[in-house]
Amino acid sequence: MKSSEGLLNVIDVEATCWDGEPPPGAVSEIIEIGLAVVDLGTGERVGRHSILVRPARSAVSAFCTELTGLTQAEVDTGLDFAEACRVLAAEHRAGVRPWASWGDYDRHQFTRQCRATGTAYPFGRRHTNAKAAFTEAHRLRKRPGMAQALRIAGLPLEGRHHRGEDDAWNIAALILGLAADSAWPYEPAS
Repeated sequence: MKSSEGLLNVIDVEATCWDGEPPPGAVSEIIEIGLAVVDLGTGERVGRHSILVRPARSAVSAFCTELTGLTQAEVDTGLDFAEACRVLAAEHRAGVRPWASWGDYDRHQFTRQCRATGTAYPFGRRHTNAKAAFTEAHRLRKRPGMAQALRIAGLPLEGRHHRGEDDAWNIAALILGLAADSAWPYEPAS
């Protein structure tokens, strides 16, 4: 059994979205939490998860389905947001384990949605913006999207882009590349 020391949660969320303005009364809500677990000590991706989340104040648009592949029928089988946050905390040690995401969108989306729903924020304070770390390590002028970063790093895009589970897995590969080059900025505390 692996120790929890050196483990990092990599999070990527997909949320309801529209081609243009949302319908009246609708708000962008998380519909999938993709999670990859990285063992920084061994340099391996050791876990891959998808948590589908049932939106309460919006619906999955045709545009959103085209982008993510997720349908309303699929997300209707998901957990409500509060339960998804409890799963992150209980099963994935989200409040204890450091975490990373590609940019700050995911962190801000969780903050907004937790505040709007009165749900306890599931994560601890040790968050790393992997996009900023990658940009700095590669001395780039502009922060690249994940797919562009994979090309820069010479890594394949595995799975479907804009699917939380696959994007988290790909971001984890980028983080491991940074860690192998001693360019990952933060080592998790034991």
